[in-house]
Amino acid sequence: MPMDTVFLSQVQFALTATFHYIYPPISIGLGFMMVVLGLLYVRTKNPLWRELSFFWVKIYGLVFALGIATGVVQEFEFGMNWANYSRFVGNIFGSLLAAEGIFAFFLEGGFLGLMLFGGERLGPRMWLTSIFLVALGAHFSALWIVMANSWMQTPSGYEIIQGTRGMEAVMTSFSQVVFTPSFLVRIGHICVGAWMVGAAFMLSVSAWYLLHNRHVELARENFRVVLPYFAVFTVLQLVLLGSQSAEVVTRYQPAKLAAMEGVWETQSCAPMHIVGWVDEANQQTHGIAVPCLLSLLATYDVNGVVTGLNDIPADQRPPVNLTFQSYHMMILMGGAFVGLGILGLYMYFNKEKIAKMRWALWLFVSSIFVAEVATAAGWWTAEIGRQPWIVTGLLRTQDAVSPGLTPADLIFSLAIFIILYIILLFLFIYLLNNKIQHGPDPLDANVAVNSLPDTFREIFGRKARSELGGQDA
Repeated sequence: MPMDTVFLSQVQFALTATFHYIYPPISIGLGFMMVVLGLLYVRTKNPLWRELSFFWVKIYGLVFALGIATGVVQEFEFGMNWANYSRFVGNIFGSLLAAEGIFAFFLEGGFLGLMLFGGERLGPRMWLTSIFLVALGAHFSALWIVMANSWMQTPSGYEIIQGTRGMEAVMTSFSQVVFTPSFLVRIGHICVGAWMVGAAFMLSVSAWYLLHNRHVELARENFRVVLPYFAVFTVLQLVLLGSQSAEVVTRYQPAKLAAMEGVWETQSCAPMHIVGWVDEANQQTHGIAVPCLLSLLATYDVNGVVTGLNDIPADQRPPVNLTFQSYHMMILMGGAFVGLGILGLYMYFNKEKIAKMRWALWLFVSSIFVAEVATAAGWWTAEIGRQPWIVTGLLRTQDAVSPGLTPADLIFSLAIFIILYIILLFLFIYLLNNKIQHGPDPLDANVAVNSLPDTFREIFGRKARSELGGQDA
């Protein structure tokens, strides 16, 4: 397979995956925070929380639609651009993706309509139940996708057999395929990152309203409720889950870890760079580094040994500088978020100063963009750092591309995708801006919330009475 065909296939998948990944973290995180708002309403009966829930549910519907539309493209890509990969992993991935469809899409699809249109037809607890189940479905979707990707990173529970069209990986243990060595750490890292994105999205919109003196009471309360969650998520992500991820990468993907920090020689007390760049030609890494920090994070020992790239065969090394820069982009964004979280806690305990700290509000307006870049950089690090393998140690990326592809085919399809995704991005921004500019709608005073059906018994009881009434007529 010509390397330019492989490269173009990688570029196309990177484009479609990165664009798709704008939306799932928002939907997962927004779903989590909408459940929090719904619980507040059920507990306090304050209509403010119901009004906020109506507003965010509408935005969730938009994000969900774009996420589905962009995600479907990747499924077609597996068959069209990565046929050899699909053949190799089909026996394993088929089970995981089928489970995603059963547990995630059915759950989301079954209750999405109730969530979007049931706010004025269902009681608080039933509407909250629909929100919770849609949010749970989004988390289930992430769960199965991360299972599949974690198997690509640290495969287990398989055997390689000779199939009719070449070598194939066949599942020997479902539990080992599901619980690969990297899965639990990665799903925690990704879910908390998504919650952080959802919280940042709410903070961003609320801060914008406060700066423009619009919907002040709603925005202020929304801002204050989300702040502590945001602070906890950022600290948990960087301090706990980040270090656990480094330890797993150290144990199972030493080449990735070495590329993430540009470590060329195996050494103890390995430094960690704050910023820098890698001169791959001369095998040197330049920048500002903290002595022994990498060893501490990766091995929990300042004198822990980190394997260098020179002890890894040259044909098994990832692109070093690209991995290094992606990783440090994620780390710097994460560090900025910890600072923002600390600032948020100060504002939380000094609520009378929130409206006066305009410079801080502008920082929170920008937080959603920083969060999206950070999550994308994390995925880039994971995927670029796995190269030259598409399945670590089993299948190289250059062997996974569909036979018969030509550079002309890929350039044409890449151009189509670029045009299509630019249109979709502008459409999303336009519709999202319209919803934010419009703001939360006042609650309908004619709807008596207490009289709405709030249990399954009440819902089916009303339906039965309605049907009986129709028969009598």
